[in-house]
Amino acid sequence: MTAFDVLILGSGLAGQSIALRLADTHKVALVTKRSLEDSASAWAQGGIAAVLDPADSTDAHVADTHTAGVGLCSDSATRFVVENGPRAIRWLIDHGVPFTTDASSAIGYHLTREGGHGHRRVIHVADATGAAVQATLTEQVRAHPNITIFEQHIAVDLIIGDKIGRPDQGCLGAYVLDIARDEVVTFAARHTVLATGGTGKVYLYTTNPDTATGDGVAMAWRAGCQVANMEFIQFHPTCLYHPQAKSFLISEAVRGEGGLLRRPDGSRFMPEHDSREELAPRDVVARAIDFEMKKHGLDCVFLDISHKPAAFLEEHFPNILARCAELGIDITRQPIPVVPAAHYSCGGIVTDLQARTGVAGLYAVGESACTGLHGANRLASNSLLECVVYGEAAAHDIAGTPRELPDTLPQWDESRVTDSDEAIVISHNWDELRRFMWDYVGIVRTNKRLQRAQHRIRLLTREIEEFYSNFRISNDLIELRNLVLTAELIVRSALKRKESRGLHFSRDYPQTLPRARDTVLKPGRGRS
Repeated sequence: MTAFDVLILGSGLAGQSIALRLADTHKVALVTKRSLEDSASAWAQGGIAAVLDPADSTDAHVADTHTAGVGLCSDSATRFVVENGPRAIRWLIDHGVPFTTDASSAIGYHLTREGGHGHRRVIHVADATGAAVQATLTEQVRAHPNITIFEQHIAVDLIIGDKIGRPDQGCLGAYVLDIARDEVVTFAARHTVLATGGTGKVYLYTTNPDTATGDGVAMAWRAGCQVANMEFIQFHPTCLYHPQAKSFLISEAVRGEGGLLRRPDGSRFMPEHDSREELAPRDVVARAIDFEMKKHGLDCVFLDISHKPAAFLEEHFPNILARCAELGIDITRQPIPVVPAAHYSCGGIVTDLQARTGVAGLYAVGESACTGLHGANRLASNSLLECVVYGEAAAHDIAGTPRELPDTLPQWDESRVTDSDEAIVISHNWDELRRFMWDYVGIVRTNKRLQRAQHRIRLLTREIEEFYSNFRISNDLIELRNLVLTAELIVRSALKRKESRGLHFSRDYPQTLPRARDTVLKPGRGRS
């Protein structure tokens, strides 16, 4: 058994910011499935939304968030994040994040605008904000003597007092697979933080990294936490469509800076779908693209910003320009082929304003959490802001809430399992799950499609649980087990919502009900 004051599962912006805030006074373990730099945060292009311009206001940012969230955002959570946004940006600046400057700006930094925002309020580092933030913090995390980094480690499950004969002790740590050594390590901790990211790999096409397998949500559900609003999966409207471009996102900011969506014949279509045209929220734009592709039998549509000067594109979108150029697409002269792809999960583990879950000693921050900020559709560039604001809240609560460190914990038991000689089952189940989730639980849904998905999930669950019970675990098996449970929670949530709202669009219930209600699932009710 290895013991720490704080165990953080996940190394994105949420996990790293909490680690840095606590490390001066706490012994911190930072566990990550791959390298410290490998997270969805590092892939974020557009930027971080915050009220920084004197012409902007907290009320305006709150209102834009509520509009995008289609009435389902928690006002207290939204105001909490927006009001604490400027301080979060200052914390990042103080830690050396090199945001793009602008001498003509009132604040000295360039602010861009993205879909759904009524003001320019997105601070950024060119078109690779996440990578710059991650690189800056990673250097400091690696250098801090109180942070122990465990790369190539994946959490298997949380250790919960109620399940090991220690009632009311809450979360006591986690079992973690050391992938390189192929052995399970027992981590004891006073406080445990789930910062494991999203669920994008449950779908065939996604902008997410391969690590986004719903681990935090699945582990929290098995630990007894409530989850909410899992039906709201954001499909980013503009993922690069090219056989050699895996999961490459074309930033929201391209449309914010004047990019236009066109059919193959060059005609625009967004004016026919929404008065906000290309600056409509992501769910509206994604459905419009999906409609056009299905109506005209298209493989993709095109995002055109070639009317802007080449120097402007080189300054604002150097990475997008370079990546497209590698694939033979000159964005200064021709449009970019794009398709929607699963991008962000607005639902997750239910938390309060201190990032606490329903299990003592267990916190959730970032995409794995459902704070109430995103409602039925996340407003662009609110996600990284949420990571930093709730990261500070979690760190403050952890520092002010002393808990005993367990002296002993049961070790992982492998006495009744054997090595598998049928690993092909895992890859087949993984592929089947992601394909039917894309076909049946995608941008446009029906009851029949959801029920088909649910039936297949139940069959897969039985197969996977049998495999899990009889064979030694592996990284792929852990991720598949978590993905199929996450898929079940998404489908159960979607079936409970008898309306269309935000990211959840049902042909059977096309209307939006007068009252917005969260979809909350509680362990022990129905299938788990």
